[in-house]
Amino acid sequence: MGSREDQHAFVLRVKPSGIDRVDEALADGDLRIGWSEAAGLLDETLTRTDFREILYEAYHAGEDNYRRAGANAGTMWRFIREMSPGDLVVVPHSSHFHVARVTGPARYEESAVAEDTAYRRKVEWLADGDPIPRRIARAPLQSRMKTRQTCAEASDLLGDIRDALQVVRAGEEPTFAGDLRQRLVEEALGELREGRLDSFGFENLIATLLTSLGADTASLVARREDEGADILATFQIAETFQITLAVQAKHYYRPKPPVPAGPVEQLVRGMEVEDATHGWVVTAGTFSEEAEQRRGELEEETGYRIELIDGEQLAAMLVDGGLRETVLPV
Repeated sequence: MGSREDQHAFVLRVKPSGIDRVDEALADGDLRIGWSEAAGLLDETLTRTDFREILYEAYHAGEDNYRRAGANAGTMWRFIREMSPGDLVVVPHSSHFHVARVTGPARYEESAVAEDTAYRRKVEWLADGDPIPRRIARAPLQSRMKTRQTCAEASDLLGDIRDALQVVRAGEEPTFAGDLRQRLVEEALGELREGRLDSFGFENLIATLLTSLGADTASLVARREDEGADILATFQIAETFQITLAVQAKHYYRPKPPVPAGPVEQLVRGMEVEDATHGWVVTAGTFSEEAEQRRGELEEETGYRIELIDGEQLAAMLVDGGLRETVLPV
């Protein structure tokens, strides 16, 4: 699969107005996105602030802040301005996903306003448009596909997207290794939720995992000094600059009730205190829709990169990172 040096990638939920339109997109090679009543967004002279104003007037007039309009503006800005021909788009769909290559510019179909699919882009479906099981994707890509944002940046996962396509192209799924990995992930998840692990052990486990993933340092924040970050880790990038990652650990060992939006807001406060630009909220359980939505809003408001890592994702990271190095440190 050819690619540009400046190729970008996105995760797009093709569900305008809450209606699943993936099958239609597969049939005619047209990606769809909502907010059709916000006409005029194709005007190249508009700024991102202009996008927000147009969306506010079309969908949020009367609200006392621009929070939702700003989040929606970010979504439409990515689809219209940042997405370009040649970029890859991952479209989650149930337990599978599809991958497309963008072939055309954003356009506006007046006849599709009523069904809220006016904003569109032509694409070429890769892997013959066949559904790709989520389980063959690497853990970071699986996590990004859980985003509640309609259109999310995923250029940092281009390698993972290409890897999934290569696996499909090579006909390597299912395999013994893949089946074994899935079994190990399921067993790791069971231990996270039912094993001998208290909240302190959970934080230590995450710190050890971060070290195995390449962190130069990974340390627990003393409870009396905790202002929203339970763990701080640093990563050296290309020996030129350092990234600080703040982690909020929630040892919810059951899938229900899911983690609410509060811990995401706590994480952001901790990131501000610790001068971190990247953050994780990690749980052995699951996240609520409110938490996912708030994550998207806060990313738009702050410019931070925030990941919500649930129990399944954490189990996969433990397995992929090497059980001996992460769970059984010498």
